[in-house]
Amino acid sequence: MLVTALRCLQDNFTYVLSVPDQAGVWVVDPGDAAPVMQWLKRHERTLAGVYCTHHHRDHIAGVAALVSAWPGIPVVAHRRDQVRIPHVNQSVDDGQALHLCGLPGSVLHVPGHSQGACVLLWQGCLFSGDTLFGGGCGRLLEGTAAQLHASLQRLVRLPADTRVYFGHEYTEMNLTFAAWCEPANPAIAQRQHRLREQLAAGGDSTPSTLGEELQTNPFLRTASPELRATLGLPDASAETVFAALREARTHWQPGPSGAQR
Repeated sequence: MLVTALRCLQDNFTYVLSVPDQAGVWVVDPGDAAPVMQWLKRHERTLAGVYCTHHHRDHIAGVAALVSAWPGIPVVAHRRDQVRIPHVNQSVDDGQALHLCGLPGSVLHVPGHSQGACVLLWQGCLFSGDTLFGGGCGRLLEGTAAQLHASLQRLVRLPADTRVYFGHEYTEMNLTFAAWCEPANPAIAQRQHRLREQLAAGGDSTPSTLGEELQTNPFLRTASPELRATLGLPDASAETVFAALREARTHWQPGPSGAQR
């Protein structure tokens, strides 16, 4: 199996899922149809289906054009988003099995960023949409901090070598915030160094691994004494720390030296 990341819009990722012996491929979160169409033409492949992690327009704007070009293909999303995403014809719910490109996968309902957020697990890969980013997590646009915290706690129970394919190229800024949260965490500094080299070479930060996120992503590290000290919450519950962290990230901007201003 192969996962190909396509950049679209300003900083979104769309993913193409394929296997060598099949002409049909699946696409996750087509925010724009054009990069998908170009990839399919260049590689002489056809579209077998579309999976949407949630209903926000920058993840679904390309669905209509793709369905027009390949009528009748399955368009899959969580049942809560069935009426919010045009052309959805297959709704799924938490824990449901799903076969893509002939290979088994499953879905997890992870409310918080949105109420219908539903990540895809496929062949050791996690397509996390806007729930889990490289070094960060999504904003609370429809759900609560408690919901998103609980959703992320489900994801951290996945194997550490799970490859995380997230919805946006936010990793560089997220890691700057992570370094403010835990300035003495060597794993964050090391990841920042690797990322700078990747980006300088024209690469992307996707995918990461869940193990890497557990070491460097502050939203998965609410037990860290250093992070709690930064927030002034040494003895608070994990949910309270998470809520304060999400609020801090929403209003945070780096200063010239990377310090918060």
